[in-house]
Amino acid sequence: MMPQGQTARPAAPALSIRGLTVDLPRGMERRHAVENITFDLLDGQILCIVGESGSGKSVTANTIMGLLPRAILVSAGAIQLGGPDGTAMIGASPATLRSVRGRVVSMIFQDPLSALNPLMRVGEQITEVLTAHDVGTKDWQRQRVIELLTEVNLPNPQLMYDQYPFRLSGGQRQRVMIAMALALEPKVLIADEPTTALDVTTQAQILHLIRDILRRKGMSVMFITHDFGVVAEIADSVIVMEKGRIVEQGIAAEVLKSPSHPYTRRLIAAVPNLTGQDRAAAATVPEDAILKVEGLSKTYRSGSALLGSQRVVPAVQDVWFDIGASRTLGIVGESGSGKSSLGRLLVKLQDCDGGRILFEGRDIAALSDSEFRPLRPKIQMIFQDPFASLNPRSTIGQILTVGPVAHGMPRAQARIEAKELLARVGLDAGAFDRYPHEFSGGQRQRIGIARALMFKPRLLVADEAVSALDVSIQAQILQLLDQIQRETGVSMIFITHDLRVASQICDQIAVMHKGRIVEQGPPSQIFLNPQSSYTRELVAAIPGETLV
Repeated sequence: MMPQGQTARPAAPALSIRGLTVDLPRGMERRHAVENITFDLLDGQILCIVGESGSGKSVTANTIMGLLPRAILVSAGAIQLGGPDGTAMIGASPATLRSVRGRVVSMIFQDPLSALNPLMRVGEQITEVLTAHDVGTKDWQRQRVIELLTEVNLPNPQLMYDQYPFRLSGGQRQRVMIAMALALEPKVLIADEPTTALDVTTQAQILHLIRDILRRKGMSVMFITHDFGVVAEIADSVIVMEKGRIVEQGIAAEVLKSPSHPYTRRLIAAVPNLTGQDRAAAATVPEDAILKVEGLSKTYRSGSALLGSQRVVPAVQDVWFDIGASRTLGIVGESGSGKSSLGRLLVKLQDCDGGRILFEGRDIAALSDSEFRPLRPKIQMIFQDPFASLNPRSTIGQILTVGPVAHGMPRAQARIEAKELLARVGLDAGAFDRYPHEFSGGQRQRIGIARALMFKPRLLVADEAVSALDVSIQAQILQLLDQIQRETGVSMIFITHDLRVASQICDQIAVMHKGRIVEQGPPSQIFLNPQSSYTRELVAAIPGETLV
């Protein structure tokens, strides 16, 4: 109990930033990546930094860690790590930065598959952190790594120690990154979009894990995100950034309830809500099904049956559904539920093991590649990663026209239609002669949509088409897809792990679990009256109930 007459001392800052300005190279769309920002991360606090892509969130984190590219320079400001007597990070020597990273401040990177070395076992990669700081003997290090793998709730830590990253799920890889960041028990943990690409249940587990670790270790967390649902779930305080500047900051509950800046209000308004209402189109009488899937199955096999090391994974098991013209069917579920495998089967990027895929009454599952080729333009796919799915060596014009020309469209007509489609998806005519690297992620996704529409398809399969986009760009893409569907009558299979998004765009939703559809119905049923226990778990795991 505190002595009478004394008041509680305010928490000390674990990290202080004063007047930080980071310059961009000449020729960029703005002069500063970050401009004159000031804030404190207090001991034991979770501070969320929110903003769209390009707002300066990740640049701020990389500046703190001393990981900026050479072309980006700090022109003003100070970063103090560990209070007034701590380490000044701006201008620190490489030796000082090495001593601080991992021991005082650690970072969880956004994409664990890129951040982890694919040629090293995960145990060895975590051990590197201990070795770099000359901590412990080899036997002690191994035991410490197994303790860390146990602490982040990875199954069978002894076995996990010897696994390679590609053998782990996205959620497991993210847990490995957290274990690596916690190896030396730093005082400050920076988490850069650690849950962006994760399904809702895995995301909920990671958020719970970070909160639990903070309480037990007495750490401070700077959590970078574009998801206000995550902010509502985890944050003590929040900073909102726009184009390199802080436009609003305060206690999380107050900012979420009464945002003062128009940009903050716009971001919160862009968060999809689980309204429980079905789309207007769902009330109309459905037309004959354009696609019927009957008993579809796919099993992956690896290793050798003769040597007794074969691994069998049933990815899609006895799946049935149909979809009418101008309708959208959402396929939702966790990572590994079979959603993307189902999508690849529908567009015949893979062959099924059994079942039928009736497209306009014809079983395309039984067709050879040459027999299916004339039908391929009618079934198009929008891929998840707009970076990887566009050829970096081709102009946007070439990317849009090469397919239709190969299927017999005159080149001049293809150019005209490509430019018209670019305008339809919100890009100017100058985009035709530019390259993919000249566009943002949201713009590249628009290009991917335009490429699919060049064939005038009857069916679009969108595989996590908005999962990597921030909320405002996501809202624009969803509005664009809805508009295109109403104008063209195209049907859509919309694969997503984001239940909020599914509730906005889908007429029907099918919930997948371990390769099977466990529940199917309109959004009002799935989200307000789920029948399956698994569906109830998914809905309960959606972050930020106050935003639902």
